[in-house]
Amino acid sequence: MKYYNSIIETIGDTPLVKLNSVNKGIPGTILVKVEYFNPGNSMKDRMALKMVEDAEAAGLLKPGGTIIEGTSGNTGMGLALAAISKGYKCIFTLADKQSQEKIDILKAVGAEVIVCPTNVEPDDPRSYYSVAKKLNKDIPNSFYPNQYDNTSNAQAHYETTGPEIWRDTEGKITHWAAGVGTGGSMCGTAKYLKEQNADIVSVGIDTYGSVFKKYKETGVFDEKEIYPYLTEGIGEDILPKNVDFDLIDTFVKVTDKDGAIMTRRLAREEGMFCGWSCGSAVAGALEYAKENLKEDDVMVIILPDHGTRYLGKIYNDDWMKARGFVENRSFDSAADIITHQNGNGKLTTIEQSATVGEAVKLMTGNSISQLPVTNGNEFVGSLIDSKLLAQMIEDPELKTKPVSEVMDPSFQFVSPDNTLDVLSSVITKDNPAVLVRDEKNEVHILTRHDLLNAMTNN
Repeated sequence: MKYYNSIIETIGDTPLVKLNSVNKGIPGTILVKVEYFNPGNSMKDRMALKMVEDAEAAGLLKPGGTIIEGTSGNTGMGLALAAISKGYKCIFTLADKQSQEKIDILKAVGAEVIVCPTNVEPDDPRSYYSVAKKLNKDIPNSFYPNQYDNTSNAQAHYETTGPEIWRDTEGKITHWAAGVGTGGSMCGTAKYLKEQNADIVSVGIDTYGSVFKKYKETGVFDEKEIYPYLTEGIGEDILPKNVDFDLIDTFVKVTDKDGAIMTRRLAREEGMFCGWSCGSAVAGALEYAKENLKEDDVMVIILPDHGTRYLGKIYNDDWMKARGFVENRSFDSAADIITHQNGNGKLTTIEQSATVGEAVKLMTGNSISQLPVTNGNEFVGSLIDSKLLAQMIEDPELKTKPVSEVMDPSFQFVSPDNTLDVLSSVITKDNPAVLVRDEKNEVHILTRHDLLNAMTNN
């Protein structure tokens, strides 16, 4: 009889499949490694099992123990499968941007799930990183794998994913592309492949709102690069130890929208019902391939997970439309509006140490109603003329006081690919403007007047 002793023995040996439609016109052979064939429907099964088995060998995980991890969902699923097979309990912390499907799936396999806020600093006690660490300290006989810094993560892909790709391409692979989140799949696989052939080019896929690309290119961890984004599983606001930048030759950034649209195209045109970061990986890899691949080249792109995780998001038409993620858009994006401003969107700011009187002169002199407040290069607050007027009527002496005493919170940063209909839902009476950072790292402001002007000229 042929059978497996438990579900975890089925992890690995996923197929390579050739792309035939979404890559039309691009030279070379482009293959995808379809990781949703793993039992937990994602590549994270590989590293989850490796982290558990290495922890057992080191005596860090003992019988009857509890596995506690911060996850975007897929690592949790892999850990849960390992826990079921080996007799452990699981507690997982997730950021609230993760899909409800991921939460429900983890609960279905017996895990306790704690949902934490997304828009907090990594070291904030409310973040899903911090909550997981605290639970590990408080719960006896518990193990915190910490997929970001646990080297078993990358080692799993060095031992399995890399050798499988080398074997199945018969050593003909010339380019390796993967989304970069914890860094394990990209760097563990790249390490193995580059040991076989140092000329193999590794292409990391990053998202807008993440620090990776700029850090690779400049060596600077720029907090100004960080802002909320929707794509799950790639990009970070920290530098995980598993991300070895020496193994990543170049980065390509992909917007939330482009990743979502490519994900739907993979399902419709290639028959691959995969997850959001899969579309991001393919979109970024193809952008690189257009300019760099030759006819004899072989590129392999990893597809991390399955589309069932995103039924309520990118595979939901209403959800896509509400965010402007439509393929035939009828509205301009924030980047388009900025381009058509002809310099009128140049940002005027004021330091928080300036007086209110100076701020008023600046606003009236430039005919602006909203004014971002800075502290050096940081955006720390905002001034709105109507609110400022009400405060000065109540206290005329306010004009001599520093701006920092009267300013409101800083305007929100939004992605440059957000379309006009989405921007209109963000810009409200209480939040009359947003900030946009372009590809040159310049900051622009968009107001209701800018949106109305764009709609008139659309």
